[in-house]
Amino acid sequence: MTNPDTPRHIEIKDGDQTVAAAEVTTSSGTARASLHAESGHVTPGRRANLVDAVMDLPEVRASARLEAAVPLGDGESLERLRERTEDTVTRPAGSTALVDADIPSAGQPGPGPEPGGGPSGS
Repeated sequence: MTNPDTPRHIEIKDGDQTVAAAEVTTSSGTARASLHAESGHVTPGRRANLVDAVMDLPEVRASARLEAAVPLGDGESLERLRERTEDTVTRPAGSTALVDADIPSAGQPGPGPEPGGGPSGS
């Protein structure tokens, strides 16, 4: 397992092009993620794939809370975060939506669909 204090960078690609990415850190039982997608058309489902890749990181699954920053208009990522977390609160902050949520324990999957997608992470 990776060191939970080490920042993680995750990318979702469409062919050779990175279309969505996230920076993830964990500390004291809280995972913090900053998600963003490239401007212009992004194939539907890629943003949800990014959320799934973040939520499936071992250090995120071991955390109790999630604090995420998502572009305000990114409804696909916000919806997937609501599906994969519990007691989710979203509030605007400029051009960003801040998400505070509980992460379901590993023995209790969230109410959303099974994760999928094709992430590449480091």
